[in-house]
Amino acid sequence: MKRREKLMGELLALFTAAVLLTGCVERPPQSEPESSSTPIPVSQPQSVQSESENELDAAEQLLAGMTLRQKVGQLFLIRPESLCGELTPDQVHDASAFGVREWTDAMTNRLAEYPAGGVVLFGKNLVDPQQLAAMMGAIQRTGGIPLLVGIDEEGGTVARLANSPGFDLPRFEEMAAIGAQGDPDAARQVGGTIGGYLRQYGFQLDFAPVADLWTNPKNTVIGTRAFGSDPALVSRMVKAAIEGFHEQGILTCIKHFPGHGDTEGDSHAGYVVLDKSWQELKGRELIPFVQNFENTDLVMVAHILLPQVTDDGLPASLSAELISGRLRGELGYDGLVVTDSLAMGAITQQYTSGESAVLAFAAGADLLLMPQDYTAAFESLLSAVERGEISQTRLDESVLRILRAKQKAGLI
Repeated sequence: MKRREKLMGELLALFTAAVLLTGCVERPPQSEPESSSTPIPVSQPQSVQSESENELDAAEQLLAGMTLRQKVGQLFLIRPESLCGELTPDQVHDASAFGVREWTDAMTNRLAEYPAGGVVLFGKNLVDPQQLAAMMGAIQRTGGIPLLVGIDEEGGTVARLANSPGFDLPRFEEMAAIGAQGDPDAARQVGGTIGGYLRQYGFQLDFAPVADLWTNPKNTVIGTRAFGSDPALVSRMVKAAIEGFHEQGILTCIKHFPGHGDTEGDSHAGYVVLDKSWQELKGRELIPFVQNFENTDLVMVAHILLPQVTDDGLPASLSAELISGRLRGELGYDGLVVTDSLAMGAITQQYTSGESAVLAFAAGADLLLMPQDYTAAFESLLSAVERGEISQTRLDESVLRILRAKQKAGLI
């Protein structure tokens, strides 16, 4: 698919030398770090602020002073490794290796050339509270428009911080077990507890809670991450969890629209089809999403193909029929839309990084999550705007949504 595969052997051979020169990626620790039960505060918890007229004016003023490159950059949430020029895209997205654990001057310089809206941290970026505090402080001293810092911290299996050995944090059962209690207060406690320590460590965005229904026993990608299979129960649990996160000042993202819980495939690995009609989806899978549109800050769109819903042959995350037509048009959602990771197999096996970025944005997404090759995605989207394929009006619309979310999180 890409010429870099032919160069992989040489790149890997040169990797160690490049790291020593740039200092972008730290070597793995020789032993497990000691746990610490005391988080290092980066910023004090605060409630998510309401948007006043003055705040909206401030966002518009900031937008008016931005360059085209800055505007395009706001559309991307990237891994910190994407700012390390010596790493290949495959190394950037490696699940456990090549993790950046220190923000360097070289990364800040790269960010000035290729601005971004925010960064997403994973387990490979985390050592202990002291290391994380230092990295968070450096991230927010990069200058320019502050970066959103996000993480996947659902509770249960998907909890990058709580499941990291260097942190002594509360751990929760899978959300299916929380949902089985039938008590929204249990979900609210999950959101409040997780949101509390995320805010202490300097995060503003959590890609949670999961709004999928677990209706297919063969489904492995969602499974017990979901609160259950009953739409009404899941809706209540999602609403309560969001309230808990918001009480701690954390932005939320419900996922994976229009519902990934009745698929057998895993879109991390490749092509996935959900063979249901729109009416069937409206009767079940869509209910927890629609009932929480007014509560959440973001909706994440999955990479699943819906042959009975759209005619364009595109996965939901790249489909204007689904995002602009169904999600925004028919269902009336006017908040932030983020794609699932554009480095997942369902995307990279079919599209280049540039193609997927342009298609997703043209389809109606605001935020493009972790493209496999950030530089290529950035340049392709920039070129599409410069050529007039994407209008300045459309670009400004999404950037303003993103800036308002940053206001809500207290960043600007």
